Amino acid sequence: MKLIKNVYDFYAQGFKSMTTGKTLWRLIFIKVAVILIVLNYFVYDRSIDTEYENEAQKIEFVHGNLVGKSR
Repeated sequence: MKLIKNVYDFYAQGFKSMTTGKTLWRLIFIKVAVILIVLNYFVYDRSIDTEYENEAQKIEFVHGNLVGKSR
């Protein structure tokens, strides 16, 4: 338990004494958040099940893609 406290104190002291590092860590967290938001927006799970409501629409979509690509 003392080892865990020593490790925590070591990192806590290091982060408290940082000046430029705090700004860089904030920038990193902001960039990661923006990247995740953008990826979630553009790479949203859009599959055939979520785009089409019934079997007829799904069949028409698949048939149109198969016939359209064979030409």
